[in-house]
Amino acid sequence: METPWEPKEVDCGTKGSRGQISSEFQKVIEKLVGNSSVLKFEEDFKRLHYQTYFEFRSFNRSTPPELAPFATSESADIQVHNDSDIKPLRRFFRVGTTLAIPWSYPSTDPDTGLVRRDAMGNEIWEGYCIELVEKLAEDMKFDYQLVIKESFGKRSPNGTWSGLVGDLATGQIDLISTGLTMTSEREEVIDFVPPYFDQTGITIVIRKGIRKTTIFKFMTVLKLEVWLSIVAALIMTAVLLCLLDKYSPYSAQNNPRLYPYECRKFTLKESFWFALTSFTPQGGGETPKSCSARVLVSAYWLFVVLMLATFTANLAAFLTVERMQSPVQSLEQLAKQSRITYSVVNGSSTHQYFKNMKFAEDTLYRVWKEITLNASSDQSQYRVWDYPIKEQYGHILYAIEQGGPVPNASVGFQRVIDSENGEFALIHDSAEIKYEVSRNCNLTEVGEIFAEQPYALAVQQGSRLQEEISRNILDLQKDRFFEILTAKYWNSSQRGQCSDADDNEGITLESLGGVFIATICGLILAMITLSFEVYFHKRKKRTQTTPVASGGAESKNPVGAGPTKLMYAKEFESAVMRNRREFTEAWKKGGNNIQFITVQPRSHLY
Repeated sequence: METPWEPKEVDCGTKGSRGQISSEFQKVIEKLVGNSSVLKFEEDFKRLHYQTYFEFRSFNRSTPPELAPFATSESADIQVHNDSDIKPLRRFFRVGTTLAIPWSYPSTDPDTGLVRRDAMGNEIWEGYCIELVEKLAEDMKFDYQLVIKESFGKRSPNGTWSGLVGDLATGQIDLISTGLTMTSEREEVIDFVPPYFDQTGITIVIRKGIRKTTIFKFMTVLKLEVWLSIVAALIMTAVLLCLLDKYSPYSAQNNPRLYPYECRKFTLKESFWFALTSFTPQGGGETPKSCSARVLVSAYWLFVVLMLATFTANLAAFLTVERMQSPVQSLEQLAKQSRITYSVVNGSSTHQYFKNMKFAEDTLYRVWKEITLNASSDQSQYRVWDYPIKEQYGHILYAIEQGGPVPNASVGFQRVIDSENGEFALIHDSAEIKYEVSRNCNLTEVGEIFAEQPYALAVQQGSRLQEEISRNILDLQKDRFFEILTAKYWNSSQRGQCSDADDNEGITLESLGGVFIATICGLILAMITLSFEVYFHKRKKRTQTTPVASGGAESKNPVGAGPTKLMYAKEFESAVMRNRREFTEAWKKGGNNIQFITVQPRSHLY
């Protein structure tokens, strides 16, 4: 049986003008579809259309109620029920994203650490770009669905792309919202909107070195042999000073006529005390009198001044260098050293950057060699001792391949954290490094940002969304929306919780605790010495206050009259009797001018 859907040949049966042919064609069409329940020809509009019936329903968890029927055969208007409300449909887009911290990543429960899911069982994602899409969906009034991919995508040798870029180029998704950089290679198959984040590039992250703190850190400023040399110089000076004061004819103890008053005798004990106290600002006290001893003291003081100045300068430099965060400060320094190993994320844009730079260096070298070998006019201008372009990136890529790239950024950051002595560095995206540094007190960013590239959303080539999203991004920039997001995800105030967040922190108690311990030990030693002094003094006093009579019996003296007091009384009496005449004559001559006379033994005076 023949159906109305099969094509038919129409013979108008006449020849004439365009109007006549059109009129005959209309009669034939009316005859063919006049009795059809599917097709209908409208004579007024000269239009052939299907006769269909639509039902508009609102779908939810309950039974879908009918909102409005619509039949093309009856009327061109939608007949809406009185108790129904038909809202305009929102646009729907498929938004592609992938794991890229802090741009887009699964949201985890802070208590359990598990990935959170919605009512339908889908993973809930968050991040800078996820919040950006939510804001665009709110302003542009569209719904979206996240499509998770494993990578941004690579171009195969036949020109096709994989990952997010490949899905967008083939129309499987409508928009890419993640940490996607703008490159000329990607712009060949997709279009970018104005960048939302243009301060990014490549930089280096390394772990801060763990400070080996000790309470006697000030002792490590000088080597052990230097400290031993200082002690040897102190002992040698004390011994020589004692010998010079003893044997020099011009010393105080050997020249009593020149120095009739009591002078300091530089015994071995006094010489050691003089040499030791010369290191203090108070000085060593009274100096020797002989010229030879003064020459020795002058040379020793010069030694003390130089040693104190050296120790002070080295202590300041030592504590300053201790606060340095990393041994390298640039990519060039990292490439020249061999102690710190470094790597990149395998297959990342950073890895591709070093491959491209290595290829560029090889190409430039090949071109330069061809120019120099084929030069025939003036070869002198090509006579150089070294190749004018540094092969830095080739060495860096070789070191990366030798150590092996890390599979992902999480593994790379964990290797940096596990390297307590700062022996591993990761070269990675600067935005992600800043994010990790702001949340980990043990990490630090070194060097300046290089290979800068902006981040932007991507749409299909020729998509109408490009212009609409571009206008909305410009409006968000005016509203400082991106500044709010940047402050949220790169919050440097979180590092205030770190104990050593400030690079200019002062000297800690752990560094100079040994100074206080030495002072406390000195106080304790002084108290112990005092106890010994009191003990020996009392013992000596008991020995002197026990006189022994002839025959071995103790003599009986009045209470309070010991041998020392009796000896002083006898000396006083003999002195008075011997000089009575002198006192009498002196009193007669100038008695009016004498107001007070004190007489004591010489040994008691000095």
